[in-house]
Formats: sequence, structure tokens, C-alpha cells
Amino acid sequence: MIQLAILSALVALVLVGWFTARGKARLFARDGVTTWSRPEYHAAHLVLWILVPALVGWLAWSALVPSLVDAALAAWPVAQNLPASEFERASVLAEARALAANPDAGSFYPLAAELVAPIQQLNARYGLVGAVIVAILAFSGGAWGFSRLRADFPARTWVERAVMLLLLLASLVAILTTFGIIASLVYETGLFFGQVSPIDFLTGTHWSPGAAVGDDIGDSFGAVPLFWGTIYIGAVIAMIVAIPLGLMSAIYLTQYASARARRWIKPMLEILAGVPTVVYGYFAALTIAPFIRDLAASLGRDNPSTESALAAGLVMGVMIIPFVSSMADDSIAAVPSAMRDGSLAMGATQSETIKRVLIPAALPGIVAGVMLAVSRAIGETMIVVMAAGAAANLSADPLDSMTTVTFQIVQLLTGDQEFDSPKTLSAFALGLILFTVTLVLNIVALRVVRRFREAYD
Repeated sequence: MIQLAILSALVALVLVGWFTARGKARLFARDGVTTWSRPEYHAAHLVLWILVPALVGWLAWSALVPSLVDAALAAWPVAQNLPASEFERASVLAEARALAANPDAGSFYPLAAELVAPIQQLNARYGLVGAVIVAILAFSGGAWGFSRLRADFPARTWVERAVMLLLLLASLVAILTTFGIIASLVYETGLFFGQVSPIDFLTGTHWSPGAAVGDDIGDSFGAVPLFWGTIYIGAVIAMIVAIPLGLMSAIYLTQYASARARRWIKPMLEILAGVPTVVYGYFAALTIAPFIRDLAASLGRDNPSTESALAAGLVMGVMIIPFVSSMADDSIAAVPSAMRDGSLAMGATQSETIKRVLIPAALPGIVAGVMLAVSRAIGETMIVVMAAGAAANLSADPLDSMTTVTFQIVQLLTGDQEFDSPKTLSAFALGLILFTVTLVLNIVALRVVRRFREAYD
């Protein structure tokens, strides 16, 4: 309630500041004074001086409140009953905070219910202090901004600089997020490699994290079967399906289809990219996998498994057809028409022109699309979870059950497990390898696309 009241008061103050500043700026024009900026820019400048200090102060105070509440709670008599164990103490306090925010939440620790009332009182107290701080910052900033309202004040320049800074911060979010992901993966991977040799991890052929006990556990973390399963399903079987179908569909849409047929077929083809992967997983598990099992049984295979690399790879290939098709379509369409017309004028047929002129000219873009599709396929999880299985097999038989890096990451990080155990930390090592491979594929694909665009600009 306090936060809602603060937000409502801040919105009201912003509206008052906007109309006040705009009204004062309009008086400059009525008085015949030459102004540097329009009244709206003066109003926006005042709003920024009200809003930015208040929001910064609010966010900073909100970040400090939990630690202040914990420090003040220690003085209450009921807090003396908190467990001495740091883990249990943090669990009780976390449950008490959840109950204070939502009384209908479930409770496991009886002490957490006793801490609800003190925490609510402390939150209300510090909430009022935060409201006072926000009010002081908002009024101080508004007073300073209002004092700058003059005819010769370059309000437009200041507002545009503020907007540019906001856009810069928005663009940095993705970059900082990437750095944060890399830092967390590298740190946790370093802890894992402190217990397991990187050579054993990258060259071992036996993957059994559950059996890792004792001092010599490197033999249980051989990740080669996981790498092989990821490549075999995502980069071999899936590409055998996606590349021919995607390329042929692009050739048909750009060279043979009428404008009316293209308007219908291309959107329908690209709908495949919007289907949730869990739907593909259900389709693979309930339709394709049983069909492949029955087919293998009819061919004389004993006790074929429902889970197979072939089932997951086929469905994954269908899923990434739009990636290959769209890139190939754009690449073929970007080839200068003079090359196509020249080939036809020399007497070549349309099929010969496609094979010997258009495809070679568009090959960099097609290759880039294939590489982007590969990076998408090797990062797929749901289809593998539901159709490929969990067995870490190093086999070339597509009817065998296999697993991938993404499936193992999901399996290792779910459930009640120790976070600092080698079994859990191995998921971060797998994630770092997968992140690196995907990043390299994307960089290479973007470079290929850039070269292709430069060649025909």
C-alpha cells in the first residue's frame, strides 16, 4: 500500500510539474521573448528533474530495506529463537518475509509465523521513511528544475541528452547480461574443474555423475557421449531433414511459385518457427517415436526403444526448416537480376540457371542460414527430453537412445541437490561449452552474411 501511495503521489507531482512548466514557458512567447526551446521541452525537463532523483532514491532505499529490517529484527525478543545455522536462519527469514507479503502462503517453520508481525511493522516503518526520502528528492529536484525555467535555457538539448542516455543504458542491458552470464559460467566451471580434470571431462567417454564418489571421480564425467549426441541429433540428422527441404522450398518460392501462391505458402511455412518447442516434443514422443519403433521392429530389430536419436532429429529438422528457408529465400532474392537474365539470355534453362548461377551466388547466405539453424538445433531441449532419452550412448545407430548437453543440464540442475557438488557444477561446464559453440557459430554466420551483403550492395 505504501509503495502504491508513493507511486500515485509521484505521478500526481509529475503531472503538476508538467502543466506548470509548460504554462510558464508559454508566457515567454506571449511576452515576445525569443525562446531556445518549445514549452513541451521545458515541461519534459522539469519532469525529468522530478522523476529521476525520486526513482533513483526509491530504488536505492528499496535495496537497503531488507538488510535494515533484518538488522532491526535482531533486537526483537522473538528473533532470539532463530536457529544458529546460517542456512536454517536464512530459510526461516525468507519464509517469514513471504508470509508478511502474502498471509495465505504456506508455512513450514512455526517460528516464521511469529516473525510476521515484527517484519510487517518494520516494513511499514521503513516504508514511511522511504516515502519521506522520495518526497524530499522529488520536491528538491522539481525546485531545481523549476528554477532553470528561463527563455534562454536550452531545455531541448538537455532533454535529448537525457533520452540518449536512457537509450544507451537500454542498449547496455543486453551486453551486461551477456557478461554476467559468461562470468557466472566461467566461475562455476572453474570450481568444477578444480575437482575434475578438464582433460577427463573433454575426452572421457563415460558419463555417470550419479556414480561420482570418492577422490577419483574424473572417470564419471566424460562428456564425449553428450557432445556426440548433441552433434548427431542437432547437426547431422536434423540438418539432413532441414537443408534439402528448406533449400528446395526457397527455390520454389523465389523461382517457380506465382505471387498468389507465395503470399499463402511463405507465411504458412514460417508458422513452423512460432510453434512452441513443447508441441514439437509431444509430436515427436506421441507420433514419430512410436512409428520409428514399429518400423524398426518390422525390420527385425529386437526390442526397439521408443526413444531414439532419429525421432528427435527428424522433428528437430522440421522445426528449423523456416530458418534455412528464410535465409535461403532472402539470399536467392538478393542475387542481382542481371545475373539471372544473362544466364537465360545465353540459352541456359531455368533449372541450369538455378544450379549454376543463383545457388553459387547465394551460397554464402545459404551457408549462414544453415549455421544459424545448427546453433538453434544444438540448443534445443524439449524435443530431446521427450523423444531422445537420457542414455549417454556413444553410438552411430540412429535408433539408439541418446542424450544431449541441454538435456543433461536440465537433469543436473533440477531436484534437491547440493549446489557445490561436482554433479551440479558439471552443468555449468556443459553450459559453457554449449555457449561457446553457439557463440562461435553465430559469429561465423554473421560474418558470412556481412560478406554476402557487401558483395551485392
